[in-house]
Amino acid sequence: MSKKVLIIVSNAHVIGPHNRRTGIFLPEVAHPYAEFDKAKYQIDFASLTGDTPFLDALNLADDPDNLSFLVGKGWASMQKAKKLSDVDVSQYDAIFVPGGLAPMVDMPEHPLLKKVVKETYERSAVVGAVCHGPVSLLNVKLSDGAYLLAGKNITSFTNDEEDNYAKADVPFELETALIKQGAIFHKVAPWQANSIYDGNLVTGQNPASAKGVAEKMIKLLGELYETPTRFAT
Repeated sequence: MSKKVLIIVSNAHVIGPHNRRTGIFLPEVAHPYAEFDKAKYQIDFASLTGDTPFLDALNLADDPDNLSFLVGKGWASMQKAKKLSDVDVSQYDAIFVPGGLAPMVDMPEHPLLKKVVKETYERSAVVGAVCHGPVSLLNVKLSDGAYLLAGKNITSFTNDEEDNYAKADVPFELETALIKQGAIFHKVAPWQANSIYDGNLVTGQNPASAKGVAEKMIKLLGELYETPTRFAT
């Protein structure tokens, strides 16, 4: 049977004291969508409020996967994203959270999102996130009361990258927050591709890492329940 992936997106469109326009960073959703589509997965979208999400980085539309997403099924499906509370996430083999600055607005503390991530992770389905998307992992507590992040090999948009991008706009530095909850943080030079997995948890550092996150998620979905927990770059 075809695997089912739920892409969970933010509904925010402004961030910070200067009301910087934002949304989901186009390649961070378009590149994974292309990989999941090539794998012939069923791809559905959910947003936190059920309202139409916003896209950022439309200036990158000349990239083939980005353009295909915009003019093909991807963006049309994302515009019809269901409200997360109306979705039975237990029916999905994986969830994926793309970045952009938007998740930093409405995902750090969202109770239902934290519950969904916890339950998806604990039933050994695959949890993936890229760039600022790993903010969805923040403040997730497992059934034993421990933070999901504690002792996990993780990456995300780094403090170095944020310094030259949106430090004045974000409410906190994501790398610092993840480490504070026990993550073992891995990073490479700013804007270089970096995606890793630890067990059924897959994270990527920045937009260049989005395709790699999807590729690792696809690999894990092919191996689910067959191999032990491990960490790999």
